[in-house]
Amino acid sequence: MPRTNVSCPNCRQPVTADITQLFDAGEDPSAKATLISGSYNFIQCPVCGYTGNLPAPIVYHDPDKELLLTHVPPELGLPRNDQERLIGSLINQVVNRLPQEKRKGYLLRPQDTLTMQGLVERILEEDGITREMIQEQQKKLNLIQRLLPASDEARTEIVKQEDELIDAEFFSLIGRIAEAAMGGGDQAGAQQLAELQQALLPITTFGKEVQEQSREIEAAVASLQDVGDKLTRDDLLNLVINSPNDTRLRAYVSLARPGMDYEFFRLLSERIERARGDGRARLINIREKLLQYTQEVDQQAARRQAEARQLLQSILQAADTIQALEQNLGAIDEFFLQELNASLQTARDQGDLERIAKLQEMVEYVRSLSTAPPEVEFIEALLKAQDPTARRKLLEENNEKVTDELISALTNIVAQVDEGQDKELAAQIKDLHRQVLRYSMERNLVG
Repeated sequence: MPRTNVSCPNCRQPVTADITQLFDAGEDPSAKATLISGSYNFIQCPVCGYTGNLPAPIVYHDPDKELLLTHVPPELGLPRNDQERLIGSLINQVVNRLPQEKRKGYLLRPQDTLTMQGLVERILEEDGITREMIQEQQKKLNLIQRLLPASDEARTEIVKQEDELIDAEFFSLIGRIAEAAMGGGDQAGAQQLAELQQALLPITTFGKEVQEQSREIEAAVASLQDVGDKLTRDDLLNLVINSPNDTRLRAYVSLARPGMDYEFFRLLSERIERARGDGRARLINIREKLLQYTQEVDQQAARRQAEARQLLQSILQAADTIQALEQNLGAIDEFFLQELNASLQTARDQGDLERIAKLQEMVEYVRSLSTAPPEVEFIEALLKAQDPTARRKLLEENNEKVTDELISALTNIVAQVDEGQDKELAAQIKDLHRQVLRYSMERNLVG
């Protein structure tokens, strides 16, 4: 989107920012999430330090729910004719993008909302989200704005008062706003948000839990690597049974879920049968927790698969399939690719030539992005970094490159260098692997 010169709402000094006024969920599947999270039209004034959303006329469109909402901030003081002209122009863009058969009566009856909060609440009502849930997120947004300009001492005091509010959703909100800032070219703002996130980890209850989980993930990875590439079910079972805490147990489930199959649980049941007393009770407890944790992992995978399926359908319905795909590159993961390939096979089985053409075009586009895998180049850049702090900065600046593919590539490299003679390189790769895994874990937990 083009960058625009606007005035800071606080001091009226000029600020350059990316301003979005039309949020069309039919064209951009991420539009609703962007609007609801408040990660749009976010500015940071270099003069007075103001941070927040810039007031601007907004139109929101969701063709699936036949929802067309408008909002013109009263503080803009726009005359009625100017309001109608601006909103009318945005609605015309919506209508012109739709094929004739999808132009329905609701487009002639846009619902005006007096406040942005009212607009967001109206969107969320359609998803069954309560007013209390909306107010909770608004509290988190307000807290972020309080924490950003605060000194270290003031920040610590604020955290003491608001610790219960700082949870996974709070960190996720910081991440989404930072992504919006980065996407808008505001690297300084994105960096400040990333620094806030890191500063909160060691001083908040939830942040400390994230750090502890990260350490346990690291320890789990190290123990799996110590076993080597010939990990058996018995090896995995021994590691699980000797887990020092539930966090380590969860780590093994997240890292080695495929190995925890029927045969694995049969071996565990045999050990339970042979055990006596407290040892037996402990193994039974481990089995119950493993069943719970594996179910959670499976449910999460099923949810991500459903989200990938929904995203694929949204992209296929877009007027420009490749453009919609480009707008959602950050959401293209192994689940999306699986869904894409499965849908292509189904279309071929059904002889749906139009759908085959669209899906094949998407497959070719994705392949063109991966002809020269970026993972190796990024790994080389990370290895050239002088110390862990420099690596951390690189990871934060290239957050979108920290993917499952990157971690998988590093894991494979670790296995290869372990067999070689260059022990110094092996140590460097292992250290890098641990740091990338820790960063990914922190991001996933808070993102």
